[in-house]
Amino acid sequence: MTYPLLAIENLSVGFRQQQHVRPVVNAISLQVNAGETLALVGESGSGKSVTALSILRLLPTPPAVYLSGDIRFHGESLLHASEQTLRGVRGNKIAMIFQEPMVSLNPLHTLEKQLYEVLSLHRGMRREAARAEMIGCLDRVGIRQASQRLRDYPHQLSGGERQRVMIAMALLTRPELLIADEPTTALDVSVQAQILSLLRELQRELNMGLLFITHNLSIVKKLADSVAVMQHGKCVENQRADTLLSAPTHPYTQKLLNSEPTGDPVPLPAGQTPLLEVDRLRVAFPIRKGILKRVVDHNVVVNNISFTLHPGETLGLVGESGSGKSTTGLALLRLIRSEGRIVFDGQSLDTLNRHQLLPVRHRIQVVFQDPNSSLNPRLNVLQIIEEGLRVHQPTLSGAQREQQVKAVMMEVGLDRKRGIVTPLSFPAASVNVSPSPGH
Repeated sequence: MTYPLLAIENLSVGFRQQQHVRPVVNAISLQVNAGETLALVGESGSGKSVTALSILRLLPTPPAVYLSGDIRFHGESLLHASEQTLRGVRGNKIAMIFQEPMVSLNPLHTLEKQLYEVLSLHRGMRREAARAEMIGCLDRVGIRQASQRLRDYPHQLSGGERQRVMIAMALLTRPELLIADEPTTALDVSVQAQILSLLRELQRELNMGLLFITHNLSIVKKLADSVAVMQHGKCVENQRADTLLSAPTHPYTQKLLNSEPTGDPVPLPAGQTPLLEVDRLRVAFPIRKGILKRVVDHNVVVNNISFTLHPGETLGLVGESGSGKSTTGLALLRLIRSEGRIVFDGQSLDTLNRHQLLPVRHRIQVVFQDPNSSLNPRLNVLQIIEEGLRVHQPTLSGAQREQQVKAVMMEVGLDRKRGIVTPLSFPAASVNVSPSPGH
């Protein structure tokens, strides 16, 4: 009897909360064949990532509870397999690209050490052969000067570069099945196309099955053989990609396909004074060598950038991963040192100390790229959002703060009942509620 590579059969998963279990995935059935791509599509919180993590039993139990169903790989159950069996499957036969690379990469180890661990553990390679393999794989995912970057730590990479390292780490094992959870979200368009091309190439080379989790329908059109659509933990539609994209049957799928953002820029009044003026901004990080760590050179990340931003205007800062976009934002917030002139609402920010910057930061807010590295996992959602009010509006009473926090949670689509949970309990797209940078 021939089995599909992966078969998810009537799977239901919940999370225990005090005396009851809250269902998250409800009786879904999916199938991935060797050499084919199944795209799993749905909005944030629909159960996509929980489904993916369940395949390798990576959900902590408790609080996770597998309520019913089974997951089979080559016909063998994974839900009922021993830990020893799973260790032989994880990373070796089934690899996963996680949505948040900083959660997966060890900040204390260089890229070389982490990549070598994969090759040593799963392919039994020695250091010299492994190094050549690592350099080749990093080069294929678009990491420039790969041999030198092996000495870097994760924090020395941009968000997109960390994502590419995660992709390289998963591909090094040459798996039979690759689970990719939003793997191209942090990548610019050119690198995204390169990664998708690489995945297709490896599929042909290894006859690899691919479960691709995404909300980007343009990627689905390019990559998927089949598409499954999830809503509120249920699979509402599952068809061949060409059929589903051309003639969807479920109202939610139709809504997704018709939800491309549209709109025109709002006309701005003429003669306005700029809200933000940036003149010849430069950011350089010192390169230290030797026992005494003397500065021998500087790595210039942002070089001579100038622009203005008017009230009501949106300025798009576009560039490939590692081009200096996020560094520019950090410099504007005065979170890193820079040269040049930054003027906000007529006030120069260059010479202000931390205490002088506090009232300015009340008026400049930021949504960081990686929510997991921005939000305190020890605080619940209410406490995280409230923290900015405690710093910038200390005269507010506790009741006033709570009222404002609950109002803003409704504005961004967060259920007020979930204010008592921690960020790790949310899907990635729901934790982009960044605290104020002003403290």
